[in-house]
Amino acid sequence: MKTSLMQTPQGTVRVYSMNTVIVGTGAAGYNAADRLWSLGQQDIAIVTEHIRAGTSRNTGSDKQTYYKLTLSGGEPDSVREMAETLFSGQCVDGDLALCEAALSAQGFLRLAELGVPFPRSRYGEYVGYKTDHDPRRRATSVGPYTSKIMTECLEKAVMAKKIPMFDHMQVIQILSNGTKAYGLLCLDTSSPEDLDQRFVVFHCKNIIYATGGPAGMYANSVYPFGHYGATGIAFEAGVRGKNLTEWQYGLASVKPRWNVSGTYMQVMPRFISKEKDGSGEREFLCDFFHDKGEMLTKIFLKGYQWPFDVRKVDNGSSIIDILVYLESCKGRRVFLDFCSNPGKEEVPFKALGEEALDYLEKADACFGTPYQRLLHMNTPAVEFYRGKGVDLSQEPLEIALCAQHNNGGLTIDAWWQTNLEGFFAVGEVSASHGVYRPGGSALNAGQVGSARAAEYVAACRAGEPEEEPRFFDRAQSGVRIAAELAAAAERNVAGTAVQKLWDAAAERMSQFGSAIRSRDGILTALREVQTELTTFSDLVGVAAPTELSRLFRLRDVLICQYVYLCAMKDYMEQGGKSRGSALYTDPKGEKPYSVLPDAFTFCLDDGSRGSLIQEVSYQNGDCTFLWRPVRPIPDDDDFFENVWRSYRENKNIY
Repeated sequence: MKTSLMQTPQGTVRVYSMNTVIVGTGAAGYNAADRLWSLGQQDIAIVTEHIRAGTSRNTGSDKQTYYKLTLSGGEPDSVREMAETLFSGQCVDGDLALCEAALSAQGFLRLAELGVPFPRSRYGEYVGYKTDHDPRRRATSVGPYTSKIMTECLEKAVMAKKIPMFDHMQVIQILSNGTKAYGLLCLDTSSPEDLDQRFVVFHCKNIIYATGGPAGMYANSVYPFGHYGATGIAFEAGVRGKNLTEWQYGLASVKPRWNVSGTYMQVMPRFISKEKDGSGEREFLCDFFHDKGEMLTKIFLKGYQWPFDVRKVDNGSSIIDILVYLESCKGRRVFLDFCSNPGKEEVPFKALGEEALDYLEKADACFGTPYQRLLHMNTPAVEFYRGKGVDLSQEPLEIALCAQHNNGGLTIDAWWQTNLEGFFAVGEVSASHGVYRPGGSALNAGQVGSARAAEYVAACRAGEPEEEPRFFDRAQSGVRIAAELAAAAERNVAGTAVQKLWDAAAERMSQFGSAIRSRDGILTALREVQTELTTFSDLVGVAAPTELSRLFRLRDVLICQYVYLCAMKDYMEQGGKSRGSALYTDPKGEKPYSVLPDAFTFCLDDGSRGSLIQEVSYQNGDCTFLWRPVRPIPDDDDFFENVWRSYRENKNIY
């Protein structure tokens, strides 16, 4: 790594030059750095806004899952079969599915060697269980903090190698010419008031982008506070988006942000709502369901079927998500009450559906209150909230229908390189998933993608970045634009506060661009976002330099919202119907329950578009779209001698 200074009219800028910069300190970012170093590429550094922030370290669920090839028992499995499972999720590129299947065991065993305590049998088998969209028992877990423990073990490996790390660096611009990446412009959030320390440039040949999903877009979100994403500036730099319409939404607590999946639902808590001042409590599910056994069964099934799924609205458990959403739209706050049974009556266990009754009987949990059942079946679930200051035995838990995971993201090839040369996207920011995915496949995808990117960089993209004089000319422009934006906001004392604009933008996205979508709502949101982007410099004001971080992040969020909303609009215009975790209002469709508002009239997607992928490019404030066929699962010649010969030549990295 080389260091230098760049003099600009806006002040002195520190410049760090190296082969590769990894952005992000989650499980994918750390794995990329660890792999690169082990492969011999040690001219690298990690850039992060905050080492302790991010989704990998700060989120989880009832039993956070890691999905990989079966490594126990007598049930048959194969790389090809696992690839087919991933590929069957619709809108999935087959080469990515094959990579994620082929490298799943390697990535998993590497984590086990680093100390992640995945459970093994007495004879050394890594046991598994079935997760959603999983025909085998490929899933495993170390409990609700699987990704946190993964991150900690990977961090320990990185720290042992003394890989350089730059903390408190917020990436605010990707320096590129539209086809090639050549560096990053960062805001040093530890010194925003010092003009000679405010901006930092990283000059590099490769960028491995592990910034996570664009969580800052939504108000109702399971993503932890401190995780925002940085997808908007990637679009601005010329990186194409892919499958942006495909998200996963589900019920989650608001404080703390946590999925209320698994046992939290299987104990059948009471759903209540209140006015914002806490008055007017009522059990709103009882207004909809006339059969108590049916209501309780659907609540139970939300544990298994946690993500909102349009296929499970009619006669399925996803009607619970809709009823929670509708209650929230009335301006009321929704809670789970574990202190009392629904209706404040004894649970009629014999009225439950067969699956629910069988489970609860086997768990010896046909008794008491939801809290007592939760304590009996899953004591750590109770302890988790107690550790966050919420005593479920004494107080209700506020929830909402929240954004949880983006199955789409930035388009990538089989080495996780985007269309921007030298720019690799790994983890949730990349688009390797489609409409549906097996639970836990995201953790595997992050490990596989970061390993693939590291392999390619080490083998094919070694060496120093371009000569500095040419780079300095390009970087000067980036610094000037950022400095002018900051100066305008600092001068604009009468402008709208950054946080106020951000809160309103996030609420708007949750209202119009979340699980429930309509053409009119999307168009309304688009007009408002576009206005805010075009008038940004005149609109926004900051009270102090410490708010510059939020200023640049708000701009990223607005760009991101605009591109995602355009993708939803284009999807509808191309004839797309409701699928996955998104319900699109369609007057030509049907309403599953007559008492629901007309917004819930929709047509189910028939799967005919499952072999097509939507890609989007953002340039000069406009979005252009390309619909292409999925890349099939490769059917290469795997004759050993042929593979071995080419492997000896180039390790089959090309």
